Amino acid sequence: MTTPVSTPTLIAPSAAAQGEAGARTYEVRTFGCQMNVHDSERLSGSLESAGYVRAEAGVEADVVVINTCAVRDNAAGKLYGTLGHLKSRKDAHAGMQIAVGGCLAQMDKDAVQQKAPWVDVVFGTHNMGSLPGMLERARHNGEAELEILESLEIFPSTLPTKRDSVHSGWVSISVGCNNTCTFCIVPSLRGKEKDRRPGDILNEIRLLVDDGAIEVTLLGQNVNSYGVEFGDRLAFGKLLRAAGEIEGLERIRFTSPHPAAFTDDVIAAMAETPAVMPQLHMPLQSGSDRILKAMRRSYRSEKFLGILDRVRERIPNAAITTDIIVGFPGETEEDFAETMRVVEASRFSSAFTFQYSIREGTPAATMADQVPKAVVQERFERLIALQDRISAEENQKQLGRTLEVLVSTGEGKKDAETHRLTGRAEDNRLVHFELPAGSAVPRPGDVVSVTVTHAAPFHLLADAVDGAPLRIRRTRAGDAWDRSQAESCGVPTPAGDAGAPRAVSLGLPTLRVGV
Repeated sequence: MTTPVSTPTLIAPSAAAQGEAGARTYEVRTFGCQMNVHDSERLSGSLESAGYVRAEAGVEADVVVINTCAVRDNAAGKLYGTLGHLKSRKDAHAGMQIAVGGCLAQMDKDAVQQKAPWVDVVFGTHNMGSLPGMLERARHNGEAELEILESLEIFPSTLPTKRDSVHSGWVSISVGCNNTCTFCIVPSLRGKEKDRRPGDILNEIRLLVDDGAIEVTLLGQNVNSYGVEFGDRLAFGKLLRAAGEIEGLERIRFTSPHPAAFTDDVIAAMAETPAVMPQLHMPLQSGSDRILKAMRRSYRSEKFLGILDRVRERIPNAAITTDIIVGFPGETEEDFAETMRVVEASRFSSAFTFQYSIREGTPAATMADQVPKAVVQERFERLIALQDRISAEENQKQLGRTLEVLVSTGEGKKDAETHRLTGRAEDNRLVHFELPAGSAVPRPGDVVSVTVTHAAPFHLLADAVDGAPLRIRRTRAGDAWDRSQAESCGVPTPAGDAGAPRAVSLGLPTLRVGV
């Protein structure tokens, strides 16, 4: 079994990136999970290294890349609906190219081009760095390009990246998964788990911090099994502690762990590392032991609840979120009642709830006793009502608390109407806060201290009671935001400013060896 390349991957300038009017523009559309979002940052970085420029909002791009998900059955419908809409745009836009990549492309292979022959490039999960070259070949040859590799050759983290946020960054610590959950297609698309070297991960985090980030989220298909490939069951806890020692890094998060591999040394590392935030995403999937067995989830409800108890014993203010599937094949009313029981006992701050849908290629797709849609819908609505009540009750406990909120951009749908700003508390709760008249304005990446005045199921409000100015801690991330705005407006950045954000980071740093 080969080990993927971990040295930086350089993307050469591409002749196809230049058009008659200058650099061609691109747009990346992301369907799916955080891993897909992170992959899209790598796709954007690769395109910009090749010479493309991101299209401005509302402006039709010369190249549209769709990074697909295959976890749910409606993924294909969403993709082909989008491609149908893009066909008319392409017909009217001379030279426009469409590329489809990610999990669905990996799974369906040449089906994409059969169903949508106007697509120019199809690539998989294992060869994202090939995109600029494939676009160039497709343009030069006047025909579609298809390239699907069966195994990973380079870690995606070695590719150039164009981050969407200055103050926060995703860091992939592993790719692939060794589990065999019967509802999940991911292992067959992403492959067996491959772990990056700890030194490479820590170097990437340092590079992000050098760019101004004060928050990172560690990513893995099964993030807490990190170390399985090199035989260290305690590796993830060690990684959390080591990351917590990086100067300038204030907030560490991770997703998604698996309950079966979640050990007490990780809980200790979370509790004893100040930079690790009091937040945990712990997928439940079902509260029924019988259904968990059918799902091949190698834990049971008692173990799951025990993990939550131990986390809260060490981190009393932890906010815990989860994933739940309703209507898995064979689920009875008694099984669903067990899920409701465990949800009530777990007191999740929020939950991502899904109605089971058949995913071709998974064992669950051919199981007997598929639950009727109407039954699934009714159970789903009951679960949503329960979790909404719990979320509201848990958020009510935040009233009067003073929270440290990392200011973000674009997370509040009505912020412009209410004149509020938005950010994330340390436990990752979404907080909308008022900007009192005459107060200084925080920048994205700054931290504000606010007091919660209202609680809703999905967010908190922090309005000024006495009109006092907002309490703002200006941060390195806020400084980086200022520099990025100056650069985007063509204002020169002071020479020798080592903290200035890089427009495109060229993979992993090659210095800082010996970690």
